Amino acid sequence: MEGAAAVALRTVLRRVQQAAERSGRQASQVRVVAVSKTKPVSLIREVYDAGYRYFGENYVQELLDKAPELPTDIQWHFVGHLQSNKAKAVIAGVPNLYMVESVDSSKVANYLDRAVSSIGRKPLKVLVQVNTSGEESKYGAEPSECVELAKHVKFQCPNLEFSGLMTIGMLDYSSKPENFEVLSGCRIEVCKALGISDDQCELSMGMSGDFEQAIEMGSTNVRIGSTIFGAREYPAKK
Repeated sequence: MEGAAAVALRTVLRRVQQAAERSGRQASQVRVVAVSKTKPVSLIREVYDAGYRYFGENYVQELLDKAPELPTDIQWHFVGHLQSNKAKAVIAGVPNLYMVESVDSSKVANYLDRAVSSIGRKPLKVLVQVNTSGEESKYGAEPSECVELAKHVKFQCPNLEFSGLMTIGMLDYSSKPENFEVLSGCRIEVCKALGISDDQCELSMGMSGDFEQAIEMGSTNVRIGSTIFGAREYPAKK
């Protein structure tokens, strides 16, 4: 019997395929990162056993705890806010860390660059996180800063591979969210400044509540948690 999470993943992948087709693309052009924040290793293993390999975590400690208990062919994405003083721990503790999606300052980029260099692993893919909503509660570089930060990663951080841009969407737009449009605009500017093509600059946007809309607006990477794994399970406050 297949578990509920594996069944839910299949449903998500089907919806991704349909959304990709509506945007004139193939499903293979959109990566789904299964975000397992607060979920046990056993549930991640269930989705892994169904053939899936792209997983994400929001908290460094949770990733450090889970990664050693799971197969090394998982491609881990770190999608939460990364404090610069945690960069070395996450690089050293997760050899199969595939991408950090949340580089929001040159300081974090520098710490990651040094950490990758110190253990001699291959360059780490990173996305520059952009605050496209103007909300103070959201991390990310301002849209006006995204080109400079992308240039810093590409030209000043030899152990990092600039791979694109990420934003956290807002749920209170029911039509085409303008923050997705802002990120697409940032990509145009970044590609021009770096002399790269669109397909060398990923757009990570869209989560459980808005991933289909994000894909229709050009997302190449969606971060899906509760729709696959169920509602988050936070410890009760004492």
